[in-house]
Amino acid sequence: MGGHPRSVGRALREPRLPWRRHHRLTAPNARDTGSSRPKEGCGADAARPTGTRGLPVRAALASVALAALGYLALSLWAGWRDVVAGIDAVGPLVLAGLLALSLANYLLRFVRWGRYLSLLDAPVPWRINLPVYFAGFALTTTPGKLGETLRSALLKPHGVPPPASLAAFFAERASDLLAVITITSFGLWSYAPARPAVAAGLALVLVALIGVQSTRLIAAIDRRASAHPHALAKLVVRLCEIVLHFRRCFRLPAMSMGLAFGIAAWLAEGIGFWWLLAALGQPLPLADAVFIYAFAMLVGGLSFLPGGLGGSEAVMIGLLTLHGLPDASAVTATLICRLATLWFAVAIGAVFLSRQR
Repeated sequence: MGGHPRSVGRALREPRLPWRRHHRLTAPNARDTGSSRPKEGCGADAARPTGTRGLPVRAALASVALAALGYLALSLWAGWRDVVAGIDAVGPLVLAGLLALSLANYLLRFVRWGRYLSLLDAPVPWRINLPVYFAGFALTTTPGKLGETLRSALLKPHGVPPPASLAAFFAERASDLLAVITITSFGLWSYAPARPAVAAGLALVLVALIGVQSTRLIAAIDRRASAHPHALAKLVVRLCEIVLHFRRCFRLPAMSMGLAFGIAAWLAEGIGFWWLLAALGQPLPLADAVFIYAFAMLVGGLSFLPGGLGGSEAVMIGLLTLHGLPDASAVTATLICRLATLWFAVAIGAVFLSRQR
């Protein structure tokens, strides 16, 4: 840079992603020759997940301990015996079905992840990509799921530059947010007083989707934000850089693809929640059950708490009790749902991560 301001115009004119000519997918044991050999402290060796013993893992372990204590407290508050009896009443068949629907969620999101990497000229064979993607779930309980960026370190030895995998990560988060907002909006539409707020929210989403298609608009916002030293302005600049440099993921066809996969993935878990309530003898209409699940996930995600812990559970229990469920049934449904979705993902991630190290 040499003290010169960042050139947005050059980024806009660049027809190809900067790493396309310099990276090639390789197996981790591929033989390097000549200039392709990584320097000491760099490349494949440096990219191995040695940092997984650091802050992200400590945060994940802390979230596990806090969740266990919180779930125990909820069970005692609602009545330990009633909660245990409710768990016993669900049965292994329903539990297996819930796990299968959660697995469908993970696989749909994996397919979307692979599509994003391909759009960024960084395709990865699924035999390599799947274990890496699932390993990221081990750190999904970190704030904002930022621990999942561990995939960047795991994919780097295979020729995927970190900017590409980070762009795919941010595209995934945006797609998930839009998908959950869409599902929640359909559920809220049945409540007449909420329709103006739903319409306003959907309009904002539509404006955002249209806005990211205009590189001139993003460049203008970037220039205005760059002129201000405030932290918020710096955040806006970073977001503009992501969209400008990796705008392939934010074009309408790519965003539509991501949104479709996201809706299908989160609907799968929402249907599982509806099934769970029926198994507990507390059935709700499908639309209501899916709305409760999606809204709880939305609040948990926006809270920026690790894995939405606390926020998602509180919203889910509160909405279930508002729909007439006893406290014990609401707590039981919430605990089983979170174990079969969030913590099932963490367990799978821990298994795959242990094989990466």
